[in-house]
Amino acid sequence: MKCYELHRSTPVACKNTSCRYWIDSSNCKNCAIVGAGEGPMTLQSIGDIFGITRMRVCQIEKKILSKIKPSILNNR
Repeated sequence: MKCYELHRSTPVACKNTSCRYWIDSSNCKNCAIVGAGEGPMTLQSIGDIFGITRMRVCQIEKKILSKIKPSILNNR
């Protein structure tokens, strides 16, 4: 069982700082995957988890969408 699978179902924060999904956040049990699975989040709450501003989250989101939109359109 992967550590994020274990911590998704338990209230204990993960201490595995070498995990590639580990983030320094008390909000999401220290796992980006578990945090993302919590449901819709505001730009501010995402920024709080990663220690960045909501504007930076918006910039990252726009860049990601610009990269995946062409591949989505090509697969239609």
